[in-house]
Amino acid sequence: MNVSVHNKQIQATAADAIVVNLFEGVTRPGGATGAVDTALGSADGIPGSGMISRLIQLGDFKGRLNEVAVIYTQGLIPAPRVILVGLGKSNEFSRDRVRQVSGTAFRKAAELGCRTVATIVHGAGVGGLDARQAAEATVEGALLGTYSYREYKTRDGESTPGAIETCLVVEYDASKLAEVEAGARSGAILARAINAARTLINRPPNALYPAAFADEAQAMAARVGLRCTVFAEKELAEHRMGGILAVGQGSQRPPRLVMLEHAPEGVEGAPLVFVGKGVTFDTGGVSIKPSDGMSSMKGDMSGAAAVFGAMQAIAELKLPRRVIGLIPLAENMPDGAAYRPGDVISMMSGLKVEIISTDAEGRMLLADALHYAKQFNPSGVIDLATLTGACVVALGEGVAAGLFANNEAWAETVLRAADAAGERMWRLPLYREYGEKIRSDSADIKNTGDRNGGVGTSAYFLYRFVEGEGEYPWAHVDMAGMMFSKENKGYQVKGGMGYGVRTLVELARQS
Repeated sequence: MNVSVHNKQIQATAADAIVVNLFEGVTRPGGATGAVDTALGSADGIPGSGMISRLIQLGDFKGRLNEVAVIYTQGLIPAPRVILVGLGKSNEFSRDRVRQVSGTAFRKAAELGCRTVATIVHGAGVGGLDARQAAEATVEGALLGTYSYREYKTRDGESTPGAIETCLVVEYDASKLAEVEAGARSGAILARAINAARTLINRPPNALYPAAFADEAQAMAARVGLRCTVFAEKELAEHRMGGILAVGQGSQRPPRLVMLEHAPEGVEGAPLVFVGKGVTFDTGGVSIKPSDGMSSMKGDMSGAAAVFGAMQAIAELKLPRRVIGLIPLAENMPDGAAYRPGDVISMMSGLKVEIISTDAEGRMLLADALHYAKQFNPSGVIDLATLTGACVVALGEGVAAGLFANNEAWAETVLRAADAAGERMWRLPLYREYGEKIRSDSADIKNTGDRNGGVGTSAYFLYRFVEGEGEYPWAHVDMAGMMFSKENKGYQVKGGMGYGVRTLVELARQS
């Protein structure tokens, strides 16, 4: 979708549809929505007699969040359709609601077969948002809400919406134009990065395996100006990354570690480091999962996809911050070479890990990457992983991710970034008692405890590879419940969510 900004009146804009909005409880529309209502008024010119006002008076539109009405303009304005979208209650309005309503409106336009859609900047008027932030969220929502994964569609079904080709962002106030243009540009960059992450998550595992993911990362890095280093089996062995090698040894598709670096010229200081779990398919290995739902395990690399998308956006936004993305990649398969329960694995840190379950594989990848991060003396590290079903049980599917941290200030920084990005996280405790549950009789540590407190013991397992010499501010995000969306709602669409990209970019912007 091409995005451009125009200094004009929305009611005078030629497009297949124009998008305006209304807060819940408003009885007479104002601003751009009021201007459209007036243009759609009756011939007698009586104020409040336009088509939008009539919908309100009849009770057919109340302005509830994501409520949509389509008005056919009968030639009264250049656009044949007006899409009216509800903003919800004004005291609950936020940047994330801008994304939601924009996604809802543009998806409706796509369902109607529109190719060119013009929209006002939601929230930049009475909504009270900064024009740049409002424009960014408006464009994000438009591009995210109309995303569709079609790589393997040989024919479109009748219900498949068409693709919108052009988004016209219309701003009448010339004094806001520069900020709206900047916001629209960054919104497009962010949305395209999130959609790139979604595509990786949605891609089938026979097409996206460790080497294929690494190839995608190299191609993206070359395109946007990142440095990219790929460790194959030889380099992984040289670095003694026993965790990554163990998980990948049961697959015919060997493991990889991808390092992406954003190092702007002249920018000094300790880098941020992002680490993303990249299990491109998880059978559970020898501790094999039930077949029900296993197909969704192609999304067990959602943390890696988030790091991929964030690094793409950070490079394109040209943020003045050193950032490193580490993406350990493996396919967890149960063939004759697979690692087994009872094995003891030597990790890069020197710790020896007793394997209790080969289905606790993601933490093995992350452990080596987290230890590797120490060499950069980072200002802060955050790892994202679809790690435990226990976190889904605790926080719900599609609701929030769990956050653990070893540093109060860093935890608050991450939570602020997530809140600004509209990605929910909930702080969970890193109690030392969780560490006691993963003590091993035959090694330094075991890779899982019992089923009780599994989200906490998994986090403490990772902390063992952060603590001690070279310890840095660290946060672990268990995003197991944020892998796939099951419905089209707001800017979310069925399939991979792309969760985490916005939070990571926000961290690079703010920290």
